[in-house]
Amino acid sequence: MARETLVDSRQEILRTAARLFQQRGYDATSMNDVAASLKLSKGGLYHHFQSKDEILFEIMDHAMEITQERVINPVRGIADAEERLRALIRLHIEVVLSPRDREITVMLHENHPLPPALRKRINSRKKEYVHFLENLMAEAQKVRHPHSTKGKVSPRAAAFALLGMLNWIYQWYKPEGDLQAQNLIPQFTELIFGGIFA
Repeated sequence: MARETLVDSRQEILRTAARLFQQRGYDATSMNDVAASLKLSKGGLYHHFQSKDEILFEIMDHAMEITQERVINPVRGIADAEERLRALIRLHIEVVLSPRDREITVMLHENHPLPPALRKRINSRKKEYVHFLENLMAEAQKVRHPHSTKGKVSPRAAAFALLGMLNWIYQWYKPEGDLQAQNLIPQFTELIFGGIFA
């Protein structure tokens, strides 16, 4: 039971810290702020995490786990490249807009404060996702234009363009606005298939 409580506490700390980092920014949030939000003593917080850097790294690492579990793993099993890409766009949007996954949004903009060794570990996980997407873009392009090489957008440029579009959604998305997730998914899918692959 104690082990379970410890794990739950760590998750709760990460979730609260992610929310604070998102609202105030990483630099403007202190360990005291995180402890106060959780009604923990500073010593109680340091019992779980040695530093703010460690908390940020854990948030980012958890965000990459979420991406692996909810985006990459489910699409791997789809045989058709176009269907795989459509599923990836949908799942990635769902993760970015999920209110319980604040970790994702923190990960997107707070990479710079991490110490070099930790930043390197996160960046290598991000690169794996970019490579996965780049290969998928190349496959989908071959399906669409098996004999054409002229005027193609490079798979790498296409991967970065798609990630830029998807990851930026949380900056402007309003749950009560006109663009709901169910409208966004077909529109963003059309932007990729009607634009990059046209």
